[in-house]
Amino acid sequence: MAQSDHPSSDNTLSTIEKIGKAIPDPIIIFMFLLAFCMVLTVFMGGLEFKTQSADGGDIIHTIKDMTDKENVVWLFDNALLANWLGFGGGVLGVILVVMLGVGVAEHSGLLTAVIKKLGTRLPETMLIPAIVFLGIMSSIATDAGYLVLIPLAGLLYAGLGKNPLIGMAAAFAGVSAGFSANLIPATPVDVIIGLNAKVFAEAQGVPFENANGEPLTPATMHYYFIFVSTFLLAGLGAWVTKRFVEPKLEKMTYIVPEELNFTDFEVTPEEKRGLKFTLLGLGVSLFIVFLLSIGPLSTFTDESGKEVSPYLNNVILLIAFVFTLAGASFGYASGKFKTLMDIVNAMIAQMNTMGYILVLTFFCYNFLGLLAYSGLGTYITYLGVSFLQWLGLQQFPILLIIGFILTTALINLFVGGLTSKWMLLGPIFIPMLYQVNPAMTPDLVAAAYRVADSSTNIITPMMAYAGVILAFMRKYKPELTLGDMIGIMIPYSVVFLITWTILLVGFFAFGIPLGF
Repeated sequence: MAQSDHPSSDNTLSTIEKIGKAIPDPIIIFMFLLAFCMVLTVFMGGLEFKTQSADGGDIIHTIKDMTDKENVVWLFDNALLANWLGFGGGVLGVILVVMLGVGVAEHSGLLTAVIKKLGTRLPETMLIPAIVFLGIMSSIATDAGYLVLIPLAGLLYAGLGKNPLIGMAAAFAGVSAGFSANLIPATPVDVIIGLNAKVFAEAQGVPFENANGEPLTPATMHYYFIFVSTFLLAGLGAWVTKRFVEPKLEKMTYIVPEELNFTDFEVTPEEKRGLKFTLLGLGVSLFIVFLLSIGPLSTFTDESGKEVSPYLNNVILLIAFVFTLAGASFGYASGKFKTLMDIVNAMIAQMNTMGYILVLTFFCYNFLGLLAYSGLGTYITYLGVSFLQWLGLQQFPILLIIGFILTTALINLFVGGLTSKWMLLGPIFIPMLYQVNPAMTPDLVAAAYRVADSSTNIITPMMAYAGVILAFMRKYKPELTLGDMIGIMIPYSVVFLITWTILLVGFFAFGIPLGF
């Protein structure tokens, strides 16, 4: 394998990779934290500290010794239901339901067919913006973006007589760096981030409200922000490709393998038939959702005079229903599904991929339950707040936003996985930053996390699909190294991180709601 022309960057990359590999899996981390905090409460049990209440009075907290008999009983009594399955009002169950709907759409072949249909019909002048845009939209089902769009983009560029790595880089930027943007509300990312943010906030008495004091809907609390972000990132991705990536890669030699076959990515007659029926299924499902929104799930005023919107409260289930019906329509029309059991098997296949999430949440949610019950979580927040106030940052909320984004972006280089990092950082920073400055509402902190986590996905060797993308690119450039690939992607990461941060700061500075 050829050596890279940039030994210093290779050394940095190697260091990041070594540190990343030395960090245990998040499940192991939460196991350790659970045991460590149990031991820590033995030494800190009985410690009292004061925090300020909303009315300006003092609240006295006492840390519990979790080895005391009644506390050990509490741990065992709550381990399965309250601290895991019922954590946060059933967060885990809602996440699983969303994945069922997405699973039907994904395993029917619908999402793959859509990407192929759109990708092979693009005019050359619109190719790059459309590829980045499709990559962003494909984050609904990550596998389709990584495994279909990226190699398809390379093939399209090879067909135009251009370096295939140009198209693959643009697609990679859209799929991975634009992972947290989308035009569709209540995607799995929205659900995971939003529902857990609500739990993290309420665990320490932080109101789950936006800057205007309005209650937040977890699955759509960022929708306006990610809607705008989708077009911003698509435009930026196209600009970076034309300004930095294309001039660099046009000078690079590449090969086109003889076995490369464009028909591998053509839409089959069965898929064409499936897409036609998908429009019918999509129309029917949206019409049913509309009827529900003006009927049984319409907004009403309860006895206390509070306005209740069952439609918004159940938007996650409604989106899952739309995905299921659209995916089933495609599956039956294309021949992928023949019986109702095939749909069930698609759901089962999707659940088979959720095993890691189940194990992760068992230890994570029990750890978070222990933090809340023992008082350690409140104490950690208290220490963090005291330190940030000592620095005087309570007067500079924009610096708090930028500081959190940079912290998360750095951590993302060493620890992969959006969910696991959010479970580590969310419980600490959501209450901490709010107590430093109430302008740092849960939706703002969660949005900052999404910006940072997505922007540096493409420049870390710890990203789950890094090796897969490198293998795709090596078909055209066999000597390409991981360092070379990351070097290609750095301009996207830097531009996305800076501009996306400015967009979030702009939403905050002008008081624009992040969602609804």
